[in-house]
Amino acid sequence: MKRPDTSARRPVTITDIAKATGVAPSTVSRALNKPGRVSAATRERIEAAARELDYVPNSQARALSSGRTGTIAVLVSDVTNPFYFGLIRGTQQQLKAAGYAQLLIDTEDSGEHEAEMLRKMRRWMDGAILTASRLPERALAGLAAEIPLVTVNRNVRGVPSVVIDTPAGMGLAAEHLVSLGHRDIAYAYGPENSWSNRARWQALKAAGQRYGRTFERVGPFPRGRMFGSAAADALLNTRATAYIAFNDLLAIGILTRLRERGVRVPQDVSVVGCDDIFGADFCNPPLTTLTAPIEQAGRVAVSLLLSHLDASTAEPQRRAVVLPTHLTIRESTGPVPQR
Repeated sequence: MKRPDTSARRPVTITDIAKATGVAPSTVSRALNKPGRVSAATRERIEAAARELDYVPNSQARALSSGRTGTIAVLVSDVTNPFYFGLIRGTQQQLKAAGYAQLLIDTEDSGEHEAEMLRKMRRWMDGAILTASRLPERALAGLAAEIPLVTVNRNVRGVPSVVIDTPAGMGLAAEHLVSLGHRDIAYAYGPENSWSNRARWQALKAAGQRYGRTFERVGPFPRGRMFGSAAADALLNTRATAYIAFNDLLAIGILTRLRERGVRVPQDVSVVGCDDIFGADFCNPPLTTLTAPIEQAGRVAVSLLLSHLDASTAEPQRRAVVLPTHLTIRESTGPVPQR
């Protein structure tokens, strides 16, 4: 076999393999991408030449010929949020096991940027997993009609989803605080464009009616720890003896501010977070919070998406998966103070 001149170190192409094996480039393309369409002897000769020449497939060309890129996009609203660490690990592991590459995109908490990136990257991915999508329902449903996708912590009719059931967990948090004697409970409301934030508040209101307690709302506040100071100051202006924060980052920021103001936790007020992120058990005091199966949510989302992409599957496609949460009680909650 005559080896082509690669002294210029250019990438080996299917034309080089065709010259080395004496077949047409189209035959090489079929052998490498659709091996069932060429004879076994021809395929083996072409594959041997490709190995000898160190041929590396061009992902764009392979996508054009096979219709698949082997890449799945995972979109997160804020890559610095520890909540996403486990989720990204879960999607990465599941995609790697299935032979896919993961393309991670930070949407900067913007629905517009989310839609823009999905459309820009459409040619380079087979599908997408959207975590805590900020898109309006109609826009999300429209994109789902164009691009295979699965949402995490977002429930839109007709779009496959994985939902971590923190709203039900809010009921557990309310029950815990009521059992400790708290009558006035306040919720530090998160971002207005967060579907899960709205769902958690609705669940808390329902719990308040169920237990005959007053649930007050302050906010909205962005999700970051640095906004916990403003949230704590607003919460202290209520009558509440117990606070529930939208997420752990906000709750940890609230703990820091309460300590600065000389408010003792849990002797003076109790604080509950949500998600049980890395560090929730390291703060002072360790945070009572809803523990969510975050890594599992990533794995399940990938499984849903790949079953959607696999047209040959005989299994009925599941449209929604709900994963339960549980309350992890630590030292930031205690009996209602005697005032």
